[in-house]
Amino acid sequence: MRTRTKIAIGAAAALVVAGVATGVSAGTRGDDTPLVGEELDSASQAAIAHVGEGTVVDSEAGDGPEAFEVEVERPDGSVVEVSLDDRFEVIGSEADDDAAEASDPSEADDD
Repeated sequence: MRTRTKIAIGAAAALVVAGVATGVSAGTRGDDTPLVGEELDSASQAAIAHVGEGTVVDSEAGDGPEAFEVEVERPDGSVVEVSLDDRFEVIGSEADDDAAEASDPSEADDD
């Protein structure tokens, strides 16, 4: 009887941990989920207004204080990543180093 009780308690604890982990993952949204619909429109407008001009090349739901992240490619080819809060207000921006590395032929793999 004691072995069965221990197994039941262990299984119940595993289910609780799995449920909490799933809830945290679903609640944070910071999993590179692309923006769509009104969120994409509002985030794009805010990011382009901040950068000045350009084209949105990527967007995603953020995590933490950054509810949204939008990458804008400027006419000169540089890319700026703009971070927005949940009201689509700019809370930061920086040059997107990932985009520069991807377009730099010297960084290409020689596989």
